[in-house]
Amino acid sequence: MNCDRSWKEYLVRCEKEKVMKELKKVRSRWLNIRINEEEENKIKKLFSRSTCGSLGEYARDVLLNNPVNIFYRNQSADEFLTETILLKHELNAIGNNFNQVVHKLHTLDHIPDIKAWAIHNESGKNLFMKKADEILDKANQIYELWLQK
Repeated sequence: MNCDRSWKEYLVRCEKEKVMKELKKVRSRWLNIRINEEEENKIKKLFSRSTCGSLGEYARDVLLNNPVNIFYRNQSADEFLTETILLKHELNAIGNNFNQVVHKLHTLDHIPDIKAWAIHNESGKNLFMKKADEILDKANQIYELWLQK
């Protein structure tokens, strides 16, 4: 019984592989063209902006009038993302410093120590408020930009 089932599974698997080979068309023909350096640069540039995995795939799609997907980059979104990432890193650093300061506050025993700590960390508070204002300004700019569209 077990041997029969294994044999049947083997036959089914072989049949599937045979069908897959028939469906897959082997590319055995060559198409050679001559181009100059300027044309080559243009083709490579267009290929690099496409989603094709190889230059051959890109060429076949173009020559056979198949649709070619192209990467689209929104430059304003890229700039926003870059600025947002920088702000995120700065806010993370400020947050880490703030956590250290709060931890220090919890370990202080006397009121004069707390006053000295507050004076010492005034610049950190001001930096935090400045970055928070920058984030608010950027958010407002994005809001205004999207309202125009």
